[in-house]
Amino acid sequence: MLEGAKSMGAGAATIASAGAAIGIGNVFSSLIHSVARNPSLAKQSFGYAILGFALTEAIASFAPMMASLISFVFRSQKGASKSYLRSSCFDQSQYLFV
Repeated sequence: MLEGAKSMGAGAATIASAGAAIGIGNVFSSLIHSVARNPSLAKQSFGYAILGFALTEAIASFAPMMASLISFVFRSQKGASKSYLRSSCFDQSQYLFV
């Protein structure tokens, strides 16, 4: 059951790539409209469009990272007692803030 929930969570995390594709389409659609309206600002508008593309693509790169975290890092430890799981989480939390 836990494996199925992890697979559903990883699949839900990759939905962000569809949103990023729509966002990138909107960025370049707006670039085309702005250049058609005011061609003298084409160079400046292109710089802003590339910045928007980079930020949108950065958001899209977090989706596979979260999917891999859900799938591979958060593993269940079968046969381990709850006290062991609690202590191991607190022992490893000190490395998060280095």
